[in-house]
Amino acid sequence: MAEHPEDATDPVDATLGALAEAMGDSGEHRPGQHEMAKAVDRALRRRRHLVVQAGTGTGKSLAYLVPPLLLGRRVVVATATKALQDQLAGKELPFLTRHLRRDLIWTVLKGRSNYLCLQRLDEVAPQHQGTLDGVGPAPVSEAQIAMLRSFADTTATGDRAELPTEPSDYLWAQVSVGPRECPGARNCPQGENCFAESARRRAATADVVVVNTHLYGLHLASLVGLLPHHDAVIFDEAHELADIISATTGVELGGGSFAAVGRVAAGIIADDASIDGLDAAAKNLTAALGPLAGSRLRRGVPDEVAAVLHKGRDALMRLGEAARSIETNRSQELATRVLRVQTSLGALVLDIDRVQEPGDDEVMWVQGDEDHPRLALAPLDVGRTLDALLWNPESSGLEILTPRDQPDESGPQRPATVILTSATVPPSLAADLQVPSELVDEIDVGTPFDFEHQGLLYCPTTLPDPRRPTYRDAMLDELARLIEAAGGRTLALFTSHRMMNDAADELGARLDHAVLRQGELPKPRLVERFAEEPATCLFATMGFWQGIDVPGPSLSLVAIDKIPFPRPDEPLLQARREAVGADAFRTIDLPRAATLLAQGAGRLIRHRDDRGVVAVLDPRLATATSYRWDLIAALPPMRRTKDFDEVAAFLAALQTPQ
Repeated sequence: MAEHPEDATDPVDATLGALAEAMGDSGEHRPGQHEMAKAVDRALRRRRHLVVQAGTGTGKSLAYLVPPLLLGRRVVVATATKALQDQLAGKELPFLTRHLRRDLIWTVLKGRSNYLCLQRLDEVAPQHQGTLDGVGPAPVSEAQIAMLRSFADTTATGDRAELPTEPSDYLWAQVSVGPRECPGARNCPQGENCFAESARRRAATADVVVVNTHLYGLHLASLVGLLPHHDAVIFDEAHELADIISATTGVELGGGSFAAVGRVAAGIIADDASIDGLDAAAKNLTAALGPLAGSRLRRGVPDEVAAVLHKGRDALMRLGEAARSIETNRSQELATRVLRVQTSLGALVLDIDRVQEPGDDEVMWVQGDEDHPRLALAPLDVGRTLDALLWNPESSGLEILTPRDQPDESGPQRPATVILTSATVPPSLAADLQVPSELVDEIDVGTPFDFEHQGLLYCPTTLPDPRRPTYRDAMLDELARLIEAAGGRTLALFTSHRMMNDAADELGARLDHAVLRQGELPKPRLVERFAEEPATCLFATMGFWQGIDVPGPSLSLVAIDKIPFPRPDEPLLQARREAVGADAFRTIDLPRAATLLAQGAGRLIRHRDDRGVVAVLDPRLATATSYRWDLIAALPPMRRTKDFDEVAAFLAALQTPQ
């Protein structure tokens, strides 16, 4: 039975107490949850910002959802991982809908390309013989078209995630549109029935809108209000915010950018020279960028790349002239397709112009591999970007555009309150994001778990340094005996796909326990199988260091191959290190590694009854005197050991029936 908080007269306390009561045996009074909820309530009332570190088991989702709902404030919740988005939509929000004594409207809003476009479906359905729109790597069957038609007739949302079978990326590209090519509902024959617009309308009336942080970044960067006006935004997994904002406020440009415009134009533009020009630009840009993959472009766009972009831009402008010459008065469908071409090529022209004249505070590099290189541009200082887009947009000097379909609005407005929360918050988060210091409060509400007795942190100091060639084999031997001691039940987290695959190949053959590998199944099914089959192991990389939840006996050991320091040659971080100077390691590399290490270790204890071991197979955690305590301080406060026998005894005790 849930315990009642002391101050049951406080609306927040009373509501959380009632919700804990409604959970039955799983409900309990969590002091950290009440502390966080009251802090969120104060921030909303006082129009201040808030940074909250809320450790595992706090119940932070309810802590940040209940106060705005009690106050009648409209809120957007932005999550960095789909797993948390699914948890909010599948668990917390339906629970609140059932048990709060008020009407609650909530919705999940995704980017436009996640929704089936009825107009595109109408356009491609008659062309299902061979390939859609006459281009593409593979034919599309009549059965696929029939499946999409049936889905369109029965779905309420048009969300790709609800399809009975997963479509190929190529097929979905033919029946969906992104924001860079959609002409807007007013200019589309299917505008009234558009699934993406229906999702936006639902969001406009909702109390809570759940989005991914990437979409919120696009909302800020677009300056046109992709999201409805809201009183507060809550960034859960806020330690990811800087990297996501950097990606969404920058530019990414590759051969595929030209090819995508060509696909949109194919079939309606008779100017073969322009289409051929785009095809040539796509191939030539890939060829020009390929040798530069992984390189930082300190002096701007190289001449050979600039020449390709110039020719590609000319082809785009000719394509635009050809589109304008098409007579569209007699066909709204044709008018829509032409406008889609103009919208997509206009967006690409803007990207080309931007990379040709990067700002002083922007970094340019070539990412991807030699076969799929992409020119990337991103802000050096994300804090300055957020200051202009989120904290002080009215004084940024940036032009606020009017949305095509919402002429009565003036673009995104700054929410009165921004909540930044995570189980692991870097100490400098608020400063790095340039949250106005006079308007922000920071708290740490701890965790209800007894990590000293529930967990054990193990670091084998006899292993070689990970930079030595002997490390790989020694690490795999150590991992093998840990897995045997745990009876399987292991989540092994790796800092590279190569090491993960080496470990899965070798240990899968050596061990008696089944080894599941990231990529073999969709992520939800992989985690589900791991949880259902306790003796199995799951080997994974960065996508599994956070956002997965496997409480109970299926997970007794989290093994981490190395301290996850960022690569020294990563161009954007390289530029930021140069800007910081001599203290770059402590201000950039070490905080990133500490946060990610803590996130990985946090996969172990997910419930008050969980027990287990976190093994960091990198001796530097125990021997690097200059920074080891920075890393250990970021981890859950577990008992520490270097003794394998102590670890083996601890794991054996977990397998002994009580």
